[in-house]
Amino acid sequence: MAPSRDFDRGVYVISVAAELAGVHPQTLRIYERRGLLDPARTGGGSRRYSQRDIDRLRRIHELTEAGLNLAGVKAVMELEDEVARLRRQLDNVIAEAREAVERTHRQYRRELVPVKQTPAPYTKPRR
Repeated sequence: MAPSRDFDRGVYVISVAAELAGVHPQTLRIYERRGLLDPARTGGGSRRYSQRDIDRLRRIHELTEAGLNLAGVKAVMELEDEVARLRRQLDNVIAEAREAVERTHRQYRRELVPVKQTPAPYTKPRR
């Protein structure tokens, strides 16, 4: 997989992005106005779409083909983004917890002192 930096770099002009996503260039402008897409801009103001934008356009197309309107698409995509963010956060918390458990186990191993005990004979209690 390409590094995230390349995945997010705006390289496609609007006509190429539209063709790659299978939509009309005007549709990309509509999606941008509705807040579904935020392409990079050149110094002159031209839109430049990244591979992440193309993937997002394909997802928008899937959702609209499934019958959602653009407001519904936006809500679904915001929820998907939130779920992805929470999964990353959960993965980080799990990794931190595992490391804390390992640190604790290592500390216990260092602190354990072998004890020599001689077995005590069992004596029956008196009544």
